[in-house]
Amino acid sequence: MSMSIGGLFEGVWVLWLLYWGISAIGVKSAVRVESGVSRFLKYWLPIIVAVAVLSNAHDWLHGTVLTRRFVPAAAWIVWLGFALTVAGLAFTCWARVILGRNWSGVVQLKQDHELIVRGPYSIVRHPIYTGLLFAFLGTSLAIGEWRALLAALIVGLSFWRKLRLEERWLCELFGEQYRNYMRRVKALVPWLL
Repeated sequence: MSMSIGGLFEGVWVLWLLYWGISAIGVKSAVRVESGVSRFLKYWLPIIVAVAVLSNAHDWLHGTVLTRRFVPAAAWIVWLGFALTVAGLAFTCWARVILGRNWSGVVQLKQDHELIVRGPYSIVRHPIYTGLLFAFLGTSLAIGEWRALLAALIVGLSFWRKLRLEERWLCELFGEQYRNYMRRVKALVPWLL
């Protein structure tokens, strides 16, 4: 990937992070929160490892199968990856807007928690994870090396663990209403998963 397109990828991810941080202001208070140690071990540590694997500072991977390409180094593949990254991040933003004050970056139940099933939540139960997975896959496609797919897999497994806890808590809170929603709408991939 050339430096100029690499800068576009970094710019899109940085803009998304800025939006994500700013939009966290004013969310509802939490009434139940997963412990910090659990969050770090199950989600943050895998994401830190995935970002390290994705970064250009991968001398420790040099010469391994992880730095070999799984797609040709073609400009159209990089641009396709960019489009997937932007689409994935836009999907997360749509979901974030629909959640409004119910949003949280960690597994927690909010005061006056509402079950949101409209917008992207009518397509998948966890559209923020879906969008982020598409963004990671798009970035992986643009990088084109096996290390990038490994990073996307690590993130995917982390999200899967996180959504399982979220769903357990939401089933406890909303009961049959949430179980019916689970039967109607897939977790991450429409009609499949």
